[in-house]
Amino acid sequence: MAHNHKRDSIGAPDDELERWRRAAEDALQQLDWAIGYLHGIGKDHEARALAANRRVIRQRLLEQDAEPLPVEEAEPAVSAE
Repeated sequence: MAHNHKRDSIGAPDDELERWRRAAEDALQQLDWAIGYLHGIGKDHEARALAANRRVIRQRLLEQDAEPLPVEEAEPAVSAE
């Protein structure tokens, strides 16, 4: 008996694409939390490694701009006096 591997779609393909996009953004938010936590407890090397992975995911898969590292966000601007 042959099986049809084509999945029946409940909604439009755009709906499925939107669900995948939301799931990816939710996962990135969890990754952001982990990066912030690691940075907060002084594990900067590990936080930077995860942030580099996040940057690649955002740029290559989601085609979005990279976000700054937690250290870059927390450091005040240095004025040239």
